[in-house]
Amino acid sequence: MNELFAGRAPRRAAVLLSILIFVITILFAAPAMAQKSAQPQNPLVPAPKKVSEAQPTPAPAPPAEMTAADVGAFLDGLVPLQLQRNNIAGAVVVVVKDGKVLFAKGYGYADVEKKKPVSDSDTLFRVGSISKLFTWTAVMQLQEEGKLNLDRDINDYLDFKIPEKFGKPITVRDLMTHTPGFEEQIKDLFTTDPKKMIPLGEYLKTHTPGEIFAPGTVPAYSNYGAALAGYIVQRVSGEKFEDYVARHIFQPLGMAHSSFVQPLPPDLKPLMSQGYELGSGKPKPFELVPAAPAGALSTSGEDIARFIIAQLQNGEYDGQRILQPQTVALMHSRQAGLSPALNAMALGFYEESRNGHRIIGHGGDTMWFHSDLHLVQDQNLGFFISSNSAGKGDVSLRTMVWQKFLDRYDPYQPPAAKAPATKMADAKAVCGNYIPSRRLQTNFLWLGSLLGEMTVKANPDGTIENGSKQFNGEPKKYEEIGPLVYRATGGQEMLAFVHGPGGRLTVAIDFPAMAFQRASWYQGKNFTLVLLIGCAAVFLLTLIFWIVGGLVRWHYGRKLEMEPGPRRLRAWTRVVCIVDLAALGTWVGTLAYGIGDITRLTPALDKWFHLAQLLTMAGVVLTLVALAEAVCAWTSSRWWWSRVWETLIALAGIAFVWLAIYGHLWSWNVRY
Repeated sequence: MNELFAGRAPRRAAVLLSILIFVITILFAAPAMAQKSAQPQNPLVPAPKKVSEAQPTPAPAPPAEMTAADVGAFLDGLVPLQLQRNNIAGAVVVVVKDGKVLFAKGYGYADVEKKKPVSDSDTLFRVGSISKLFTWTAVMQLQEEGKLNLDRDINDYLDFKIPEKFGKPITVRDLMTHTPGFEEQIKDLFTTDPKKMIPLGEYLKTHTPGEIFAPGTVPAYSNYGAALAGYIVQRVSGEKFEDYVARHIFQPLGMAHSSFVQPLPPDLKPLMSQGYELGSGKPKPFELVPAAPAGALSTSGEDIARFIIAQLQNGEYDGQRILQPQTVALMHSRQAGLSPALNAMALGFYEESRNGHRIIGHGGDTMWFHSDLHLVQDQNLGFFISSNSAGKGDVSLRTMVWQKFLDRYDPYQPPAAKAPATKMADAKAVCGNYIPSRRLQTNFLWLGSLLGEMTVKANPDGTIENGSKQFNGEPKKYEEIGPLVYRATGGQEMLAFVHGPGGRLTVAIDFPAMAFQRASWYQGKNFTLVLLIGCAAVFLLTLIFWIVGGLVRWHYGRKLEMEPGPRRLRAWTRVVCIVDLAALGTWVGTLAYGIGDITRLTPALDKWFHLAQLLTMAGVVLTLVALAEAVCAWTSSRWWWSRVWETLIALAGIAFVWLAIYGHLWSWNVRY
């Protein structure tokens, strides 16, 4: 900070510096304050499905009769309005009751430009992770035939080895309950170029994620795990995965408009709906998924209805059986959950119970398509909805339609519950930051994963909040209804705080395929953001002062009064700032480019990540220069503000080193 004052420039130079500091402080403080208030979700780590609650009513309305006419009138009044409000091009809704299709209809457009309407019978939608239900069904077929053992080491079925990092093998059951212990994996998750498609086996061998939990202990949703299960189906059956599903599931059920083949076969390609970011925007290219068993299915509303009926009718549809009743019962049974009070995983399906019913199902998302499938077994009821646009995202179309459908035909008032006497102490005890179990931890996206944390805070009345909102945008509050078990005030969504591996306090949520683990102080996003913004601000201000100081001295014909050795050391310290800023800028720029369209997260970006890693390595080493300059400043006769600022540069360098090492920014690893 001594650049302006070396040579004792006149008072107006000092005034110029004060103005400059004020402006830059505002520029840096404003984003930090906005970050604190907005608490954005980390776009790298997909969040669990948020189930928003409608405003509570004093008492539930009497149920409407679930007839085709009433369902049609109800959905016709609800869905088109929500498509318009959320800027979504089109959707399909299917309701199955008592083994028959009660209602099926397409809304909006499959192709906006051509004004091609959505058809429930032959418009294809990408259903994302609902594809996994077909993968799990295939697994259960092979288990039923005695060709697969759910509790056997998966390495027995593979032609490559998954290491036993925790001394315990991963089983097929672990894959089906999302407890194999894998971290997230997003590289090559989507592409739009058929030439960049990777064969399933090669993809799995070259994209193996790190293991961060012991198998069977912590739920952490895993696309890789599901793809691995599909590859096991392929190896055990001797058929390509997409061929196996077509032969053993699609054909028996008469699902003629369904395929895992990518790109689509010529006869199905004309039926495929366009995908949109906004319904008013341009259509997007067809999404290709290398991890096909995890999310590559294209299907129609009519076809998915056949699958739903088979699942509800013990594996049978129209005289054709895909699973035996006992196998279906096993597949649908509760398997793994962190709290008995909350939803748990079945085998592939997950519980999403609501309105007094045990409900199992699955959601699915690609970049542009968003779908939900629900089975209310005691009502012999199935519900499917899919939209072909991301939309504005203010309200989840699929969640709102499903919840309002349930509330119309099976209204429900949660039973009253008395809060424990310890509610105030409990609320304070659970306050803190919690990081998602579904995260990237062993690579350079670890710091980004920390930004997806959940912050739990206590209210004066003993309720807690976790950042989720109601349909009307108001914060959702949770009240304690049992020891460390919370329910949304006037609603149904629940949270439970349990002690996970090592006694770590963990938030169990109603989406049982992941959880949130209490973060150490150094893992919190606030600490990470303070270090990141703080060191970047110091580096940037240093360079600005350096340049402005040089211009001021030049203007007044002054020279920097400093010995040659310290002057060179000071200059090299500014080089350190340049290198560190260049490293941070390369990281931010490359990640922003990739995250803006995740089809770009391919090996083509590796050279930019390697450049960022090289700059980071250089910055870590050059931090020694900044430390030496700080020592030199305090052992010389410099102005006090010069000493303080050189110390700040050294501290910023130390912060940079922390981010580099803890965040894996200086490793040569480009698996993520």
